[in-house]
Amino acid sequence: MPPTVVFATSSDIEASVVIALLDSQGIPSFRASGQTHSVWPMAVSSLGEIRIAVAEELAEEARRIIDSHRQDVGAKVVRLRDEFDELQVRIGYRFRDRGLLEHALTHKSRAAEDASGGVADNESLEFLGDAVLGLVVADVLFHQYPDYDEGQKSKVKAAVVSTQSLARHAEHLRLGDHLILGRGEEKTGGRFKQALLADAYEALIAAIYLDGGLDAASDFLLRELKTAIDAGAERNFVGQDYKSALQERVQALGGPLPEYRIAGETGPDHRKIFSIEVVVGGEVLGAASGKAKKEAEQEAARIAIARLDEVEK
Repeated sequence: MPPTVVFATSSDIEASVVIALLDSQGIPSFRASGQTHSVWPMAVSSLGEIRIAVAEELAEEARRIIDSHRQDVGAKVVRLRDEFDELQVRIGYRFRDRGLLEHALTHKSRAAEDASGGVADNESLEFLGDAVLGLVVADVLFHQYPDYDEGQKSKVKAAVVSTQSLARHAEHLRLGDHLILGRGEEKTGGRFKQALLADAYEALIAAIYLDGGLDAASDFLLRELKTAIDAGAERNFVGQDYKSALQERVQALGGPLPEYRIAGETGPDHRKIFSIEVVVGGEVLGAASGKAKKEAEQEAARIAIARLDEVEK
């Protein structure tokens, strides 16, 4: 007997949930092509649907199980097709094409595990989101703070779009809860890594831009970043020169000058993430990562100062 398609979705997450649900009920299922009389290597139909099929004699029971679990799958209450509703409420934007949101949250580790090749990671969206982010922040600074010189605007912009800043905004949105990760990245705490969170945040910006245009992306970013932009502009720059502060601190304690060294590099050439350590007298006092070496050095110095503060308490 030919297999029967019992469920179709455009969401990779939803397909995985349904397969796991059926498996837990003892019903083998698989991703199938749009034609019920054959199974193809590509599990996505020409309409972009992922179709779940079972043996014909199990189809009725499979549909019953799926229908009965639409609001309660496993231990987590979730409505199929509404898996991103909570996140959309937090970001203040509802997608017309939810596939874009799923794409933005898909890490390369998950795409690498998909044998069909039908899962795309978010790296291209990160690249686009970075450009949209830079444009919106620069536009705000240009129009709202015309008297500030290029150096002042650049300092504000650099701090607002830094890895640490974007990761904090991602954490506020609980973006990590929704990341689609591979098994290895999941096991190593990928949901809490600053670089992954910042990248996903940029990909989210791109997804909003592609779904709703520049106005939608700009509205989202102004809600998210305006406070940080305004606070930075009032001080002419965001934050503090932590490297200078650390140097003054260790010299006052009679120690040698801090040294900054690259502990590692990850990512493609156009999207490098630098890991920096600050060393004083042979001891690593702080470590941080960032898309620019200077950015990572400043964050490492800030962490080092905080550590010295703890020691002196």
